[in-house]
Amino acid sequence: MMPFNRMDLKARTGDARDGCAIFWNYKRFKLLHEESIEFQSFGLRDNVAQFCVLKMNDDRLNPDSKMSKPRCLVVGNIHVLFNPNRGDIKLGQIRLFLEKAHRLSEEWGGIPVVLGGDFNSVPQSAMYQYISSAKLDVLQQDRKRISGQIEKPLCHSFLTKGTFRQKRLTYTWTDEELKLATGSEEVTCLQHSLNLRSAYLGVPGTVTTRDNLGEPLVTSFHSKFMGTVDYIWHSDQLVPVRVLETLPRNALEKMGGLPSKIWGSDHLALVCEFAFAKNEA
Repeated sequence: MMPFNRMDLKARTGDARDGCAIFWNYKRFKLLHEESIEFQSFGLRDNVAQFCVLKMNDDRLNPDSKMSKPRCLVVGNIHVLFNPNRGDIKLGQIRLFLEKAHRLSEEWGGIPVVLGGDFNSVPQSAMYQYISSAKLDVLQQDRKRISGQIEKPLCHSFLTKGTFRQKRLTYTWTDEELKLATGSEEVTCLQHSLNLRSAYLGVPGTVTTRDNLGEPLVTSFHSKFMGTVDYIWHSDQLVPVRVLETLPRNALEKMGGLPSKIWGSDHLALVCEFAFAKNEA
C-alpha cells in the first residue's frame, strides 16, 4: 500500500451520509494549509467542498534544478448538488468553489491548481462552458437546463461537435435565483479568474471511451442518469501525462447500472498523472 495521509473527512451538512476527502502521499508532499466550504452557510444546500495546499518534499527535488522555491499546488474537491432543476444553486456552488481556489492560489504565490469531483453537469452544458471558458451570461441560460442533465425534446438540433448550443433567448431569473447563482441580483454575467483545462482532454483516448470533446463517455450510471459529470480540472502550470481510461459504454450497459457486485459506486474513478510545466521547473 502507498503511504497516504488524508485531511479529515468533510461530511455533508444535514442528514446525508456522504462527503469529501483528499488523500496525499506523505513521502512526496507536505500539507501546508487546509480549509473547506459548507455551502449551507451561503444558502446553497448541504453540499461541501475541500481544499488543501501541498508542497513537494525537498528530497524529491532534482538537486540540479534551478528552482528558487519548492513546488506547491492547490488541490480542491467538490460534490455539486444533483437536482437538475436547481441550476441556480449548482452554479452558485461552482462559483464559490472556483473563487476560493483562485484566492488560495494567489495567496500562496500563484501556484498551480487541481480541482476534481462530481460537478453534476455534462460536457455539453453551459455549466461546463463556464468552467472551461471562465465566463457565462446567466440570462441566456434556462436554469433547469444549465447542467444538461435533463433530456430536452429539441436538444439534438443544438448539439454540434459536442458543443452545447442554445437559442439566443433571454430567460427569466428571479432576484433570489440570481443572487444564489452569481452572488448578487445585480450580476447577470459570471466570470472566474482561473485558466482551467480538463485533464482528459490533454491525453488522447479511444472512440469506445471518449466523446467528441475528448471527455469520458460515462463516469456515472444509475437509475436517473447515464453520462459524464465527473472531471479533473487543472491550471496551465500543470501538464497531464497519462489518465486512467473509463469503461466503454456498452460494457456498462451490460452491467445494468451501478453500483454492481463488481463496482461498489455509481461513479467510475478518474485518475490523472501530472507533470509541472517547464516554466514551473
